Amino acid sequence: MIIFVIKLLVLPLSMIFLYFRINSKSSNFLITNWPVLGMTPLLLKNCHRVHDFTTELIKDSNGTFEFKGPLFANLDLLLTSDPANINYILNKNFRNYPKGPEFHKIFEIVGDGMLNVDNHLWEVQRKTNVSLFNRPDFSKKLLESIRNKVDKGLVPVLDNVSKHGIEVDLQEIFQRLTFDNICSLLLDHDPESLSPGLPCIPCEKAFPATEEALLYRHVLPESLWKLQSWMGFGKEKGVRNAWEAFDEFIYRCISMKRKELLSANSEKLSAAGEDRLDLLATYMDAYKGMTSNSEKFLRDSLLALMIAGRDTTSTTLTWFFWLISKNPLVESKIQEEIETELQVGEGESFMSYNRREDLRKLIYLHAALSETLRLFPPVAFEHMAPIQADVLPSGHAVDKDSKIVLSFYCTGRMESVWGEDCLEFKPERWITEKGGIQNKSCIGKEMAFIQMKMVAITLIHNYRIQVVEDHPIVLADSIILQMKLGLKVTLAKI
Repeated sequence: MIIFVIKLLVLPLSMIFLYFRINSKSSNFLITNWPVLGMTPLLLKNCHRVHDFTTELIKDSNGTFEFKGPLFANLDLLLTSDPANINYILNKNFRNYPKGPEFHKIFEIVGDGMLNVDNHLWEVQRKTNVSLFNRPDFSKKLLESIRNKVDKGLVPVLDNVSKHGIEVDLQEIFQRLTFDNICSLLLDHDPESLSPGLPCIPCEKAFPATEEALLYRHVLPESLWKLQSWMGFGKEKGVRNAWEAFDEFIYRCISMKRKELLSANSEKLSAAGEDRLDLLATYMDAYKGMTSNSEKFLRDSLLALMIAGRDTTSTTLTWFFWLISKNPLVESKIQEEIETELQVGEGESFMSYNRREDLRKLIYLHAALSETLRLFPPVAFEHMAPIQADVLPSGHAVDKDSKIVLSFYCTGRMESVWGEDCLEFKPERWITEKGGIQNKSCIGKEMAFIQMKMVAITLIHNYRIQVVEDHPIVLADSIILQMKLGLKVTLAKI
């Protein structure tokens, strides 16, 4: 009982006090393992720049850093960006490194979705997804969906912006586009958030609030964020509202689909025919009876896919256009490749040139997107917990159920991996001597590249994009590596 009181009250209050005490002094603060509080005061001081802060810690420790959290709070972490450790954990000894129970608590909003489970439930969802995504008609559906969203959503909005000389947040535009597209694919419903006037869709707006709170759950004691959740304040209030928005939207789409399937004379089904790929109907059938609450399991699975489909693609596109704005030579090479490989003339639409085979010709564009992912991976880190004690290739011993954080953001900034020019944007890193691409894509990554290429071609070929002068580019406090203040730009039609 005494320990419980300490966890619930004393530690959080002590850290809050020390946080303000530290911030009232000089910004220079040495790494100190304080009695009771561990290294948490330093983390609290730097929580507004947690990605760069952890990168500094890891780089100064040759790729792996042991972080000590406060007593009783279970916040000790092993932070690593060592490629040997990452490969060992994610591949060679994968079975010993599930996400673990702490991860499931932090990501409770996703429930039993693929992002949040291990073992059997993870395998079931993975096999179902791979089976569906490998179907030839899925590739056709994906291309048609993104083509339709670009043609009827993205282009009209950008044309209106360019016509009236309006400043626009390109990150928000991409988030709306990918949200609409993943909903069309998964839920057979286009919410049309990317349309003139940029309407407010509660579910679409729920993602940023959720992702900010989930980052803070990684660095705050569980007792503190649970107290916030119970009382409904701080970042946790956003999670509560987001949870309601997700449930309302997804369950409504499931209900609509169920009614459609039950209607024998459904005009939509008769017009579509048997060859029409209906992902939501397929998931509903595949997960029937999977758990004691199949409806919730379906909701969880769909939400996990929505997060992956919305955030990874939109985030990469945002950083990509910022990077090419700072590297005009790269943009010129991409423009030249589009005109040469797709033979699209000035003022001509590329819409008939966006087959998968055509997109694969764009090697330099693919390399530029890969380089963007290296410098700004949408998922900056991953959390693992070993089932059994182990020793990593770096020589660090890890205990059973200890917390390990893999920092992909830091890996992209390691001179030992990428050379002295690791912070430079150089697409050429990814092109082989024979003119091919070095990295190989998994099916999910290939889907993302198809969408990103189609969007990139549209913008680069049709608009001149200018980042607003003096607009600050700051990393968001989020589990997704977004821009905190967005990417404000102006556009001019070419």
